Amino acid sequence: MGRVTARTPVVRISGDRVVKRPDTLAVEEPLEMRIGGRVLAVTMRTPGNDVDLVHGFLLSEGIIGSRDDVSVVRYCDGVDESGANTYNVLDVALAPGVPLPDPSTDRNTVISSACGVCGKTSLDAVRTTTRHPLVGDQASVTSTVLSSMPDTLRASQRIFDSTGGLHAAGLFTTSGELLVLREDVGRHNAVDKVIGWALAAGRVPLYDTVLIVSGRASFELVQKAVMAGIPILGAVSAPSSLAAELAQESGLTLAGFVRGDSMNVYSHPHRVVVRSAVREGAR
Repeated sequence: MGRVTARTPVVRISGDRVVKRPDTLAVEEPLEMRIGGRVLAVTMRTPGNDVDLVHGFLLSEGIIGSRDDVSVVRYCDGVDESGANTYNVLDVALAPGVPLPDPSTDRNTVISSACGVCGKTSLDAVRTTTRHPLVGDQASVTSTVLSSMPDTLRASQRIFDSTGGLHAAGLFTTSGELLVLREDVGRHNAVDKVIGWALAAGRVPLYDTVLIVSGRASFELVQKAVMAGIPILGAVSAPSSLAAELAQESGLTLAGFVRGDSMNVYSHPHRVVVRSAVREGAR
């Protein structure tokens, strides 16, 4: 397995002081995902939990719906100049009867660590249909518990503490228990790793859970939550307009700027329970 951190020399400047010293960086390497030997996509990611990442990606793309849809996932072909396996190529064998993905929706470019939907050949293909609709879902979380989740997430970010360069995604119960946390240079990869973990554990659909992300809530993160049946998504920063639109259409509760004891709820606020709420109209 590849390294998740790397050391590099830097020149540290602080005021008039100049110091040469080593620094720790988060590793970013390509992961080529194949199905039956055919390249499906290449994503830039932090090595680790790669099988979970692939499972989560395939679920988010609507290619699989459960762990039973995958027969085998194995590393293959990726070697460096010395002949050692780079662990940067994963090939998936789908279970008998599971259809291969439509080639017209394949990614034509490398998916960078900043983008989870780059390279889609059709905008319509982005709006993947979920197998786990949120209509009628009864999950709820108190505003107090929801507002405490980002702090729990941050306190559990082991690799971020040494690099300062990773996004995080965490899956919580509605009572505030952290089930799993994953870190990655790409926020969409971190979410895929969380969803892939849940898929392998037989937990999908993830009704009655909350997904928390360390940065902003983009369209692709909302889509991934909806595809996994996650009813509540909270982000430390802002959502995009398209993320809020998709959340509203899909029945997902989307909260942004979840910091301290405050947050903005952009869609389906009925799932966030506020004790003795005092409501004020817009001014």
